[in-house]
Amino acid sequence: MRVGVPSEIKVQEHRVGLTPMAAREYVHAGHEVLVQSGAGAGIGAADAAYAAAGARIVASAAEVYAGAEMIVKVKEPQPAEWKLLRAGQIVFTYLHLAPDPAQTQALIDSGCTAIAYETVTDAHGGLPLLAPMSEVAGRLAIEAAAFSLRKPAGGMGLLLGGVPGVHPARVVVIGGGVVGLHAARMAAGLGAEVSVLDRSVPRLRQLDELFEGRVRTCYSDRATIDSEVFAADVVIGAVLVPGASTPKIVTRGMLARMRPRSVLVDVAIDQGGCFETSRPTTHDAPTFEVDGIIHYCVANMPGAVPITSSHALNHATLPFGLALAAHGEAALAADEHLRRGLNIHRGRVTCEPVARALGLPFVSAEAALGV
Repeated sequence: MRVGVPSEIKVQEHRVGLTPMAAREYVHAGHEVLVQSGAGAGIGAADAAYAAAGARIVASAAEVYAGAEMIVKVKEPQPAEWKLLRAGQIVFTYLHLAPDPAQTQALIDSGCTAIAYETVTDAHGGLPLLAPMSEVAGRLAIEAAAFSLRKPAGGMGLLLGGVPGVHPARVVVIGGGVVGLHAARMAAGLGAEVSVLDRSVPRLRQLDELFEGRVRTCYSDRATIDSEVFAADVVIGAVLVPGASTPKIVTRGMLARMRPRSVLVDVAIDQGGCFETSRPTTHDAPTFEVDGIIHYCVANMPGAVPITSSHALNHATLPFGLALAAHGEAALAADEHLRRGLNIHRGRVTCEPVARALGLPFVSAEAALGV
């Protein structure tokens, strides 16, 4: 199969769909790899590194899309890329369609087969292609919060970990999944006082055992959310409903009772955000203020550390991408976990949470593929 790797064009997105290592694996498996010139610049991978791996360098995204049967990306296709997609082409990337009707309609209209990293599953019920970026985003969330607490950044002027004799910041993490785990680990490691809220008692037990009492675990009922959020200096939104729009956990009305110039970091912004007042921001202008509360809502947080992120992502996506390159749509029919990643297939929505969120007709992946 001819596999294409275009440069990412989302604002301040420096990751790449295939690293030279991954490109070499595709070539070794007998596939042709087309890489847009400069696609790896953000991770320090020159065109020569891809050429040495056996890839063919082409000048433009248009050439990549025209020549490739499968496109491997990091972020969702941007409006300029929608017109380059064609019927029957496989697109393998993060999509986050539930809060994005325009992109969803563009993918439907193109007739492509769009497979979302974030809804591929594994035998343990996990999300193996979302996990590596969730790990990165959870850790970056605390770095972002620490910076945003500083007075020059608009925050209250509080050091996250405090110093001897001065109380550290109080960090509340809403959601105990992969993002929440790594956010709590970073915050606790820096000396903050940390609480994690979740609705899964077994998960709270796991976190309690993992942190050996260094992090408070709380069942996420409404009263607890209120009390924890109102007392927090930092709130990390780490809620995930796979494939679906994220529920709004913190409403605008709650902001008036929060600590002035405290910080909200919405890691769930790709799926619509879990704070009512959230709106996507970029690395160029990462924060905004609503009712005296600082909001950090960058929609591609891992893009700030593209070397770490690209390699971690490629390690996870490579086996699935190679299966798609070897077998095409038959790989979806053969692997139920990869099939869970199928969001759009030849003009039909095949991910139920996306269809429900956008009010679109739903066809199961099995029916769409004739499995």
